[in-house]
Parts: sequence; C-alpha cells; structure tokens
Amino acid sequence: MSLIASRTQDGEIRPGNMVLRMLRWVMVLVIAIGFAFPLYWVLVTAFNSHAGVFSIPPNFVPAFHTDAFFYVLEHTSWARYMVNTVFIAGATVLLVVATSAMAGYALAELKFRGQGFFFFAILGVMMLPSQALLIPQYAVALHLHLLNSYWIQIIPFASSTFGVILFRQFFKSLPREYWEVARLSGLGHLRYILKVALPLARPAVVTVVLLTFITSWNQFQWPLIMTTSHAVQPIEVALSHYMQTYEANWRRLTSAVLLALAPVVILFLLLQRHIVDGVAGRDSGVKS
Repeated sequence: MSLIASRTQDGEIRPGNMVLRMLRWVMVLVIAIGFAFPLYWVLVTAFNSHAGVFSIPPNFVPAFHTDAFFYVLEHTSWARYMVNTVFIAGATVLLVVATSAMAGYALAELKFRGQGFFFFAILGVMMLPSQALLIPQYAVALHLHLLNSYWIQIIPFASSTFGVILFRQFFKSLPREYWEVARLSGLGHLRYILKVALPLARPAVVTVVLLTFITSWNQFQWPLIMTTSHAVQPIEVALSHYMQTYEANWRRLTSAVLLALAPVVILFLLLQRHIVDGVAGRDSGVKS
C-alpha cells in the first residue's frame, strides 16, 4: 500500500499524509504572511509615533496615534480628490452596467449575422494590453479636447469585456419562456431587460458593479497621463503627489494610503459573497 494513502482501514490518518497536510498549511501560512505583511506594515507605520517608525528593533505593536490622519484630512485637498474619485467611479459603474447588460443580452438572446464573430472579437479584446493603445488614445483625446476632464477618465472605460461575457452567460441561463411571456404581455426587449432579466441576474450585476468600482477607484496610469489639473484627478494620482510632498514623513503617506484603501476594502468585505456567486453563476434568481 502507498505510504501517502488518505486513511488506513480503521479510519486513522497515516503519518505520511499528516506530514503532507502540515506542509500544505505551512506553505499557505507563509504565502498569507507574505501578502498580509505589507498591509500590516502600512497600518503600523500610520498609527506609530514618528520615533517609533524608525526605531530599531522595529515596533510591531505601535501606540494609537491618529494625528497623521487628521493632518492629511485638514491640510490637504483630500476631500476634493475623494469627490473626484467617487464621481468617476460611480459614473463608470453606471455606464459599464448599462452597456454590458445590453451587449450581453444581444449576444445571448438575439439572433443576427456575425453574432459569433462579435463574441470572439470581444474575447480578443481581453488579450490586448491597454498600454499598446495608449499613444493613439492620447492623440484622440487631445484632438477631441478631452484632456484634463472627468470624461477622459470615464468614457474610455464605459464598457467591460468581462461584464459583457458575464451578463451573456447569465442571460443564456434564463428560460426562453420568460421572454415569450414578457412578449405576450407587451414588453419589448429593453423593458424585458430592465424588469425581468436584470433583477434575475442580480449576482452578475453586483459582481460587475463591485469589480468595476474597484478597477476605476484604483486607476493610476491613465489619469496620470491624461490629466495634469488637481481639480479633476482621482485619489490614486493624489497619492503620488503625497509621495513627493511627504517623502520624509512616512506616517502621513501611509495614513493617506489607508484612507484611500478604506472605502474599497469595506465595500469588498460587504459584497464579496456576491462576487463568488456571480462568477460561479449561482443564485441567478431562477428556481428549478
């Protein structure tokens, strides 16, 4: 018999299998610490005292100092950057949900020439790196006088290939009888999407909303290149300014980082279950 069998005939775990299980847990723990330690260090630095940040040995359990947070909130344009980011992310979410739902419905329910080609073209777009189109996109934005505006940070991200594919899969799972009943009730395709399909595809909607919001919130390269005015720049670009302004004050910089992370982390923790359900295709609202 193999030394690494799961159990013996009397149900006891073999020693070899127990060692492998312990090694797996040790590996998982090491990887988890590797991912969590940078965030923990940011947290420690933000709440530490100025002397404690550079103390040797390092102070891993700092005192609770909040003056750096109040300094960032009171002596910088933090509120303005936050309003910019919320507006850009919110507008992007609305446009992405609208365009993705309509495109996904068209690919799932409507029959038209070239339907398969359009679907595979959308898949192909996912493989194209955004950096490859950065220069021509900048030239177009310059020609249309969209630089240094909110719209240059919203319009290019008004569609999502992932959102289209996710909505397509959800709409294809809906029974055809739903559309037949809706059509007999006088509903057109648009009203059917709004009143029937989207409510049933709630996990897909929540998934697209959350992932789009996080992606838009974390945008850095695009607004850094397309905007130079602080009046329209988002929070991630503001952090790069703080890196220059507070180059020697790591407490204020890490405090700004935590303030930028907080809304996204809270939103993700509240809605993470819907992401799993949405990507896995569970809980679509259709009862068998």
